[in-house]
Amino acid sequence: MTDLQSNLSLVANEIESLRKRLERLNYEYYVLDNPSVTDREFDEMLRQLNILEQQYPQFITSSSPTQRVGGQINKDFKQINHRYPMLSLSNTYNKEEIIEFVNRAEENIGITDAEWVCELKYDGLAISLLYENGELIRAATRGNGVTGDDVTDNIKTIKSIPLHLLGNTYPDSFEIRGEVIFPHKAFEEFNAKRIENGEEPFANPRNAASGSLKLQDPREVAKRNLDCYLYYLIGDNMNEPTHFKRLQEAKQWGFKIEQHVRIANGIDDIMEFITYWDKQRDFLPYAIDGIVIKLNEIKYWNQLGATAKSPRWATAYKFKAEQAQSRLTNVEFQVGRTGIVTPVANFEPVWLGGTWVKRATLNNEQWMDNLNLCEEDTLIIEKGGEIIPKIVECRHDVHKEQNGELRKIRFIETCPQCGERLVKEEDQSGWYCPNYNHCSPQILGRFQHFVSKKAMNIESLGGEKMKYLLNSGKVSDFASLYELSEEQLIGVYTIDEEHKLSIQDKGAYNIVSAVEKSKNVPFERVLYALGLRYIGEVGAKTLAKHFENIDNLKKATIEELENVEDIGATTAESVYQYFRNEENLLEIEKLKSAGLRFETDKHNVKSTLNGKTFVVSGTFTKFTRDEIKKAIEENGGKNVSSLSQKTSFLIAGEKMGPEKKKKAVALNIPIITEDDFIGMIQ
Repeated sequence: MTDLQSNLSLVANEIESLRKRLERLNYEYYVLDNPSVTDREFDEMLRQLNILEQQYPQFITSSSPTQRVGGQINKDFKQINHRYPMLSLSNTYNKEEIIEFVNRAEENIGITDAEWVCELKYDGLAISLLYENGELIRAATRGNGVTGDDVTDNIKTIKSIPLHLLGNTYPDSFEIRGEVIFPHKAFEEFNAKRIENGEEPFANPRNAASGSLKLQDPREVAKRNLDCYLYYLIGDNMNEPTHFKRLQEAKQWGFKIEQHVRIANGIDDIMEFITYWDKQRDFLPYAIDGIVIKLNEIKYWNQLGATAKSPRWATAYKFKAEQAQSRLTNVEFQVGRTGIVTPVANFEPVWLGGTWVKRATLNNEQWMDNLNLCEEDTLIIEKGGEIIPKIVECRHDVHKEQNGELRKIRFIETCPQCGERLVKEEDQSGWYCPNYNHCSPQILGRFQHFVSKKAMNIESLGGEKMKYLLNSGKVSDFASLYELSEEQLIGVYTIDEEHKLSIQDKGAYNIVSAVEKSKNVPFERVLYALGLRYIGEVGAKTLAKHFENIDNLKKATIEELENVEDIGATTAESVYQYFRNEENLLEIEKLKSAGLRFETDKHNVKSTLNGKTFVVSGTFTKFTRDEIKKAIEENGGKNVSSLSQKTSFLIAGEKMGPEKKKKAVALNIPIITEDDFIGMIQ
């Protein structure tokens, strides 16, 4: 053996040793919850491995711990055929249905004392993982049960999922299925960051987990700290004859198996498990919505088989929507950036759905009236599948009701912040404060909207920083953001008794740089950023395209605004009044002077598709759906969300729904491919 070969052999051994060590440590931390080294020691080993792999790229493998987060954008998710159908469970809702299910299964297999396995039913996204020779080969969603989406790159970012298995007792090839979840703590932390950045929080962990796996950039998925519990192994050469033992064996290979899985002997054991977790589920670090019951002996699975949709050897018991009871303390009225006033009920803290809750929105005056909310009412609060609590019932004090002492809570008549009299438009359900320019929560809300990602995208100015700049007087209007210097920003500032804000050299540089970069934002997004009432992203694009510059829009009459497609009377009136306000006009002139763009870039807008409307459906190979929509607009066309007789073309990609195609044919709308569209714009 030559010296070079000897050296490479040593390097290969060192790399392999580091990988095995890191895989074991990862298992201890994310599966056993019992780390044997500090985070710093782990990071140092990972850094050493990364250095070696960069120096000797011939030794990099897809299952290396350094390859969890890839840098490649996945523009479309390939369809994968499941080796075994990925069925969904049938649901039961009471003890009688469980008794019926158990008796029917035992009768069909010819025994009366079958062993059952009870598991928690996670509220997440079902996933199937294929392993060959101990390495993760691919991951797929359920899809329609026969085919699913390939989400391997995104699944690799979940650190509790092993890329390479421990030991050597696993089969050469098998699938393991489970649920990707968004743990409560990680979900709340991620939502807090979204709010700080001026983005809408996710409604619940289940939808957020599902949406995360369809993100195109694995680096974004990695930021969400998802988790995964596995609960079902399937393959031709499995060692153990029972489901329970297979799960315990899988745990030794490195998989995260829930510790609360139990064997049950008969209905009483099953019901005891259900009753216990119906009460204890709030204390879990993740959401569950029921219990899964499976026959333990695998041989009976084959004997019972399955329907077209569900196995006959397993069922799911679904919990009722979670409810809690609390006492109303008061109702406060919050003012949003557009002036809308929202009533919020505050009540004594109560444990519900894994978190303490103490407030719930009452939406609007009509909602309050329907509840017949009175002072000191007892509230019934529910979460159901959502993370956001809602009040479903108000119970009055019986003694006060009998004595006529109930005091109904009325909606306020003046703004709780500035004292301005509230107004309500005929076709709107909510009251709002018209003091647009001088009501403090509206001002803060508009600034948070102005810097948000879909508007000016000044990412470095979220949450507390924006609040501090306003409260300290460092900014007074949007234009003053463009006058900030690094020297003005550097320092440590007190926000309130509990919060301090520190802006160091790098942070100040990032803020000033992001503000400067925002000057390149196109006109339609600048218009959206201004925060005109009733003008969203689509409305801003429509107005920018129609009027081409802010001066034309400023001079438009109500009639001219109403003549713009998709701009109704209420929106037209709102836009017209905005440009009658001298403070708003002054703001626009100052922003013009700061260098913001207030006219469309005519060089980038062609007339190839003028007068044509498009519906885009399915997935594509050369563009993302958003890229196709952008190309339509850049060539003078218009995107619409639904098919009608006015639609010019349906651009059809893979996985387009059959109903949409059927409707297009019925309406005689031309159906074109991605390549057809490219030909049109070329």
